[in-house]
Amino acid sequence: MRIAYVTTYNVYDSTHWPQENTGLYSTGRHIATGLEKTGANLEYLGPLKKSRSIITKSKWQFYSKLFNKDYYSWAEPLVLNAYAKQVERKLTRTDASVIFAVENVVPIAHLKSSKPVALYTDAPLIAMVDFYPYLSNLCKETARNLFRMEKRGLENCQLVIYASEWAAQKAIEAYNLPSDKVKVVPRGANIEGERTIDEAKAIVSAKTPSPCKLLFLGFEWERKGGDTALKVAEALNASGLNTELIVVGAAPPQPLPDYVKVVGKINKSTTEGQKSFQKILSESHFLILPTKAEAFGLVFCEANSFAMPCIASDVGGIPTAIRDGVNGQKFSQQSEISEYKEYISFLMQNYDRYQELALSAFVEYKTRLNWKSIGQNLYQHLQDLV
Repeated sequence: MRIAYVTTYNVYDSTHWPQENTGLYSTGRHIATGLEKTGANLEYLGPLKKSRSIITKSKWQFYSKLFNKDYYSWAEPLVLNAYAKQVERKLTRTDASVIFAVENVVPIAHLKSSKPVALYTDAPLIAMVDFYPYLSNLCKETARNLFRMEKRGLENCQLVIYASEWAAQKAIEAYNLPSDKVKVVPRGANIEGERTIDEAKAIVSAKTPSPCKLLFLGFEWERKGGDTALKVAEALNASGLNTELIVVGAAPPQPLPDYVKVVGKINKSTTEGQKSFQKILSESHFLILPTKAEAFGLVFCEANSFAMPCIASDVGGIPTAIRDGVNGQKFSQQSEISEYKEYISFLMQNYDRYQELALSAFVEYKTRLNWKSIGQNLYQHLQDLV
């Protein structure tokens, strides 16, 4: 099967990826690799050029400076038309049997084509409004444009695949989509290299019960629940369990107690960065992310790929990523710090139970949360569509 693979960026040229989009763009590359391993032939239609206009620039200045509201040109009909025209021109040079967009509806919202269209994304944009900070202060024009854009884009699709049941249900409810048009396929780990079960066992065996190492991984300290993670580490230390909190990516507010180790940002596009990142994953006991908003959470898959269980909030798409007692544990946003403390303390004091959970997390990665398995799942859905 030949697939027209739609992205606004160049999938295999990471030198031009903005840092804030590295996770999204890397996901697009891993999806492509997973599909190609099934035998699919991909024709890459990206990168696409974003339309620039004095109109959109003027609107941005108008809304931001006069009303302190966020305006996004990517939801403007003129920008969407420009993207669609580029995709349509490129489609004339391909004999692909299906169009597959893996970013969001933006490049296909106004697309006109006789070929079937499929979308695979983490969540509908409408579900992110007033959930994620960057979509919580929209001007009314962008809010209207976003809804119309996504509605039209989803109507253009014969198949819509989301990363979680939460996302699928949000889309069905918001846009009255027929349920048989919507599928759920989780995400995978955006990390290079594969580990065997024997290597996973070696990783688990090399860890010692003390100190307990909690890994906080994310750039947004507040949204990702950094304050809660810090309080959990504090409570564990106060209870007598020697605990470290390793912070990667975020810059937490100062001053910090000496049991907090701030690593900062790691450039995973370099060999040195990959080695540093993988060493931290190998040595940590738990990924802790009591996030306030999350569409899915690729970091959970990455942690599981190193036999590390995850501790997170029961919000957004996380219930699809984390299954309690299998690859981690979810807590409600109303949970007390003591609940986190008691859960972690029990496993560290009954270390054989921790080791069982760690290996179970790795098996969950190998069977469900890896791009090879996901690629096979996606390929089957696309074959059924064609």
